[in-house]
Amino acid sequence: HEVCARPKVRDGQVANRPIYAAIGVTVNGEKDILGLWAGTGGEGAKFWLSVLTDIRNRGVKDVFFLVCDGLKGLPDAVGNVWPLATVQTCIIHLIRNTFRLAGRQDWDALRRDVKPIYTAVNAAAARTA
Repeated sequence: HEVCARPKVRDGQVANRPIYAAIGVTVNGEKDILGLWAGTGGEGAKFWLSVLTDIRNRGVKDVFFLVCDGLKGLPDAVGNVWPLATVQTCIIHLIRNTFRLAGRQDWDALRRDVKPIYTAVNAAAARTA
């Protein structure tokens, strides 16, 4: 899963730069930071292909699924590096996109109604909610 922070970085001048962290989780639930990458602000599928290739070259041989923000072209980049990996959009990004489709006056009700779905213990409980 990729996470982004935007700290101030001095590179000739002080500016906010995105710093991306790739976090891996093993099948046993153990988490590890796979790396940190400084972005320039225009990160696309090519940037992520180089990041994923770097991660593979440093020893990550297999990925079951990769959680991301839904960047167009990223599933193809993942497929080039790990052909059997499943690409899944992050639940936070899915929820944000849901709110974009509703009027602001409905956000409180939507927030209350959707929470039991994304916090459900399994798919059956989510369907019931």
